[in-house]
Amino acid sequence: MIENQPSAQSTATRPAAAAGSAAPRQVGADSMARRIAAELPCLRRYARALTGSQDSGDRYAAVTLEAMVGDRALLAQAEEPKIALFAAFHAVWSSSGAPVAGEGAGSGLEARAQAHLARLTPNTREALLLRTIEEFSHAEIGQIMQIGAGDAEELVAIAYHEMAEGLRGRVMVIEDEPLIALDIRNIVTDMGHAVTGIARTRDQAVAMGGETPPDLVLADIQLADNSSGIDAVNDLLAEMPDLPVIFITAFPDRLLTGERPEPAFLITKPFAPEQVRSAVSQAMFFASTATLTS
Repeated sequence: MIENQPSAQSTATRPAAAAGSAAPRQVGADSMARRIAAELPCLRRYARALTGSQDSGDRYAAVTLEAMVGDRALLAQAEEPKIALFAAFHAVWSSSGAPVAGEGAGSGLEARAQAHLARLTPNTREALLLRTIEEFSHAEIGQIMQIGAGDAEELVAIAYHEMAEGLRGRVMVIEDEPLIALDIRNIVTDMGHAVTGIARTRDQAVAMGGETPPDLVLADIQLADNSSGIDAVNDLLAEMPDLPVIFITAFPDRLLTGERPEPAFLITKPFAPEQVRSAVSQAMFFASTATLTS
C-alpha cells in the first residue's frame, strides 16, 4: 500500500504550473551544482594562497562545498556560480576568524609569517588575492566580501602597499622562454628584489642555487632541454627545504591533480604583472612550499 498519494480530484484541480514548479527548481539547482563543481579548482587555488597551506586550503574548500550542498537554496538562488562559491567560502572563512597557516606557531617560518600578517589591515589579503589570482572585478569582490566596490578597490591598494614594505630578497627564475624570463625579472626587480639569475634547465637551476641560495624561486615546469622544472625545484628543496616556490606554467593541470602534494602558489600563463607581484608578496610572507614529485 502506498500512502500519502494525492487524490484524483486534488491532482486534477491543482494548477498545472504549481504541479510542475518543483521540477524546474530542482533542474536549475542541479545545473548550478555542476557549474559550481567546475569552479572548485579555482577555489582550491585561492584557498591555498590565502592560507599558505595545501592542507588548510583544501579543508576550507571542502567545508565550503559541504555548506553549499547542504543548502540547496544557495544553489538555486545563485546567478554566477564562481561568485556564489567564493561568497560561501568567505562566509565560512569569516566565521572561523580568518585564521592563517601555522596560527599559534611559536618559532621558525610560521612565526615569521604570523609577524608579517599581524601588521596587515584586515581583509586586505583576501581582496588582493581575489583581484590578482582569480581576476574578479572590484564589484565582484564586493559581492563576495559583502562590501562596496569602492571599499574593495581600496583594500587591494592597501594590500599592495603593506605587503611590499620590508620584504626584500633574492629571487631565482627558472624559465626557458627568454621574453617571459625577462618579463618576470623586470617585475621582480621593480618590486625591489634582486634576481640571482635565470636558469633554462634543471642542471643550471641546481648549480645556480648552490652558488647563490635564493629566498624565493619562480619556476616553469617544462624547460629547454626537456628537463623538468618540478625536478629542479625538488633538487633545490632537498638542500633548502624551507625555500618558497611559485610555479608559473601553461600547464597548471599537471600540478593540480589532487593525487600528490600540490603547490600553494601557482600562476597560469599568460599572466598579468599584478598576479606575479601578488604571488611573490604572498610567498615571501609565508615562506613555505610542498615538495613535488614528478
